[in-house]
Amino acid sequence: MTELELVRAARAGDEGAFETLVRTHEKKIYNLCLRLCGNSDDAADAAQEAFVSAWRALPFFREESNFATWLYRLATNASIDLLRREKRHRAPVSLDDEEQSVDAVDESASPDELYEKKELRAAVLRAMEGLSDEQRRILILRELQQLSYQEIAEIMDMELGTVKTRIHRARKNLRNALVSSGTFLQTLPSKEVEDRKPKQKGDEEQ
Repeated sequence: MTELELVRAARAGDEGAFETLVRTHEKKIYNLCLRLCGNSDDAADAAQEAFVSAWRALPFFREESNFATWLYRLATNASIDLLRREKRHRAPVSLDDEEQSVDAVDESASPDELYEKKELRAAVLRAMEGLSDEQRRILILRELQQLSYQEIAEIMDMELGTVKTRIHRARKNLRNALVSSGTFLQTLPSKEVEDRKPKQKGDEEQ
């Protein structure tokens, strides 16, 4: 069965079809909730709430929307609602999911390159904590979940042009934070860092 056929079957009350949809999407939905909530317990609760909401709202699902995008919207809302309801502060963006682990890198890279990539990624995630909630969410959807502008527009209930503008602004603020912290210089490849160091007396004579 295609996903659309599964959705239609689930909408007609077929629990087995819905379970298949859950198995297909549960990892990505959990990963999104983990990034938004910052810890596994809250992420699991938010993901479960998203799927419960999906089951209840299936009769109202409009087929012109992508089912996965619809789930992302439910998961985003569930994560926001959980943090607000529990009166918890947002937690740092998580790297615990397998797909985006900093260890999942090109095996051909040198140890120095692996370290620099890991440090840069960690610095970017730290800088994201200084952004507004909305900018943080929109960058998670775009840069970490790698969703399209159109998908983000549907998830966040925004006009496409507004999404592009806010992503641009969020990226600019993130870059400014990284520049202010000196992160870009600190994470340059080792050779480039050496090239930028002031020359000592006698270096030119060598």
